[in-house]
Amino acid sequence: MQPLQRVTAPTVDVLTAMLDGAEPIWGLRIVKESGRPSGTVYPILDRLERQGWIRSTWEELGSRESPPRRLYEFTEEGEAAARDIRNTFLAKHRG
Repeated sequence: MQPLQRVTAPTVDVLTAMLDGAEPIWGLRIVKESGRPSGTVYPILDRLERQGWIRSTWEELGSRESPPRRLYEFTEEGEAAARDIRNTFLAKHRG
């Protein structure tokens, strides 16, 4: 897992949306939960995946009538690092 070069508010919002869910989460749900536009969220997800923080899989066919969704979840190391980054970022940016 590679460290993040930049930790921005949008990145923290994406990490938070993922941390708040107990199951793999799809991209548009992350967009909704984070309050960030898809043009911001998807590049962040791509970067997190390339750096080994998260992994993605496609939803199994037949689980819904709609096309399959791409699901994102943390790697074990990624989840622990995301919690640390979120906590550090929030502590620095409070009041």
